[in-house]
Amino acid sequence: MNTITVDTERCKGCYLCIEACSRHLIEVSDRPNAAGYYPARANVDGQCTACAICATVCPDCAIEVFREDKKAK
Repeated sequence: MNTITVDTERCKGCYLCIEACSRHLIEVSDRPNAAGYYPARANVDGQCTACAICATVCPDCAIEVFREDKKAK
């Protein structure tokens, strides 16, 4: 399964990733990080295509994209 992870301590809450995700799979966390920002987080309701647009637009490099290796199956 394709997924993303957000480093919540690195995220400053600009939410560019939320705007960039065409499938609406990223949302605002309800818990602040140590710096007081409300970071983005992956929404488990959708299916990520691993397009990596969210990671590309992130100015804090806080998003990692993991693509399923279909050859391993």
